[in-house]
Formats: sequence, structure tokens, C-alpha cells
Amino acid sequence: MKTREEKLEAFGRILDVLDEVRAKCPWDSKQTTESLRVQTIEETYELSDAIMNADKPNIKKELGDLLLHVLFYAKIGEEKQDYDIVDVINALCEKLIYRHPHVFGDVKVADADEVARNWEMLKTKEKGGNKRVLSGVPVTLPPLLKAYRMQDKARGVGFDWERKEQVWDKVKEELGEYQAELEAMDKADDEAEFKAAKDRAEGELGDYLFSVVNAARLYDLNPDTALERTCAKFRNRFTYLEEHTIRQGRNLTDMTLAEMDEIWDEAKAEGL
Repeated sequence: MKTREEKLEAFGRILDVLDEVRAKCPWDSKQTTESLRVQTIEETYELSDAIMNADKPNIKKELGDLLLHVLFYAKIGEEKQDYDIVDVINALCEKLIYRHPHVFGDVKVADADEVARNWEMLKTKEKGGNKRVLSGVPVTLPPLLKAYRMQDKARGVGFDWERKEQVWDKVKEELGEYQAELEAMDKADDEAEFKAAKDRAEGELGDYLFSVVNAARLYDLNPDTALERTCAKFRNRFTYLEEHTIRQGRNLTDMTLAEMDEIWDEAKAEGL
């Protein structure tokens, strides 16, 4: 791997290249923090896809794209005399040192779980103690990730099940309440009653999903990763079904469910 000198040289090079394109490229020169925001989100998801696919060449590429965005925001901040890349890096270093007293201080920790708990407690002490436990979870996160991170944050301050097995009673309870509201929808006598039951059912569905996310977290499974894997699996199998049907000169809408299930099982047998 590269030496420290080579790494510093590469970092200096990208700063020089960014200065050039910012000054001379019509597109780059007109970008703002606001115009880059959506693209940054897109780049983050592209990196996520590469990681999920264990695609090392693309992980390297997407990391570069994301790094460019970080440097670009710092460059814009420098132009406005708000902050520059040195301020960004120094603030990060100070935060890492502050939140790792077991590395840079005299604090003793037993394991990674204790490190995580200390991290959350230190965060709540920042900004004069005004930082709330859940304030670090962006409101714009996708709901599945948001549920996971909120629960993990709460765990960091001790708000969690005493034993992970206890979560299953909650999962079963929430599933039962969700099913009860679905049955109420089916039994509704009029539109108003149906809408009320549907609204309750949606609330209970949210509670049920939240409890399933909780169970996944307690067993050290990431629900977002798990669902992403299932979506990829469904995409592969459904594409196999669709392509098989096209080769036969048929249309999916003309097939019976039994016929589609047979081809679906073929896809499973192929390891898709």
C-alpha cells in the first residue's frame, strides 16, 4: 500500500485539480451547496450499491466521487470565508479525540458495546448539554434506517430490552394488533368506518415494522441490508421469469399463477 508521503501528495493533488475545475469549468464554477446536495445523496446510494455487491473497483470509484463532494463543499465554504478543508478536518479530529477517551485519555472500557454507550453519552454533553439523544438521527433518513438508528441511539443510553428474547412478545403483540385492524377493515359497514379502521391499521403496521426492526437490531442484523438483499433477489428472479416468458413468445398477463410459480422455482434452483 501507499506511504504517508504518497497519501499526502495525492490529497494535495486532488485539491489542486478541484481548484482548477472550479475556476475554469462552466459547470463546476456555478455549483452551490444546494445544487450539490441531491447529487451527494445519489453518490452515497451508488457507494452503497457497490458495497452490497462487493464490487471493489466500483467501491474505489464511488469513494472517490463521495470524497470529491466533501472537498467541493469545503471549497465553496472557503470561497464564502465560512470554513475550509482544514477547518473540516480539524473539527473531525477534535471530535474523534473527544469521543475516544479510552484511546486518547485514561478511560477504561470493557468492550465495543461500552464504547458505543460512552460515545452516545459524550454526544449528549456536547453544545453545553443541549444535544438530545435522537437529534443526531436525520429526519430525512429512509424510515427503515431511521427506525434502526433511533433504536440504536436509545440503546446507547440504556433504553433497551434486558434480554433480547423479550422482544418477541412485543413483535407478536404488534402483529396481533395489526391483524385485528385489518379484520376491522374487512368488517366495516360503511366508508367512514372503513377509513377509520384503515388509518388505525396503518398505525399498527408501523408499530409492527418498528418491532421487527428492533428484533433485527437485537440479533445484530441490519434490516436495511436484509431488505436490500431480498429486493435484489426478487429482481433477479422476476427478471428471469420475464425473460423466460418473452423467449416463449408469451406475455406474463396471459400466464396462470401456477405457470409463473413453476418458472420462479426454476430461478430459485439456478441460485437466483
